[in-house]
Amino acid sequence: MSGKGGHGMVKGIIVILVLVCLVGGYYYYLTNKKQEKAVEENVKATAVQEVLMRNLDTNYPPSPREVVKYFGEISQCLIKETYTDEEFEKLALQAQKLYDKELVANKTQQQYLDDLKWDVNAFKEDGIVISSYTPASSVDVEEFTKDGYKCARLTCSFTLRKGGYLEANEQIFVLRKDEEGHWKIYGWQPVSNNGGQNS
Repeated sequence: MSGKGGHGMVKGIIVILVLVCLVGGYYYYLTNKKQEKAVEENVKATAVQEVLMRNLDTNYPPSPREVVKYFGEISQCLIKETYTDEEFEKLALQAQKLYDKELVANKTQQQYLDDLKWDVNAFKEDGIVISSYTPASSVDVEEFTKDGYKCARLTCSFTLRKGGYLEANEQIFVLRKDEEGHWKIYGWQPVSNNGGQNS
């Protein structure tokens, strides 16, 4: 009888060990599943969401070149990516934070949003996207003083794609440093154009 009891005890211990292994294995499976899901969610962040993650109040671009580079990133998202109406407005407001206060004052907020939407729709209807953008190197940024303001001028080359065709579009950007020491876009124009400020 004691032999049978010992055998039953061993069997019971084996069953418990198997259950512990199963529970441990299931816990490991769930933990890994959660981690994989978190990684997948991070990977699924769209280009638009990544652009909007930047907090310009605490992480404003430190140089004229970086301001224009971030402006190019926003412009590419507006013309190339798919987004909701809410994301469109957020992108528009993010771009506006890069503008000089005089440039912002040229239009009401609604005019600004309506005009930007019209411009973006015109690009999309023509099937044109910004394939890439390249601001001039830091050494090619021209700094000068005008009307008591520190200003900077640089070119940015946008590569526009329509179907299989590519076209280079160079713009000259003028930036002005504000009271907080941030470089703000004062205007831009095509390299071939000797006209004035654009918005």
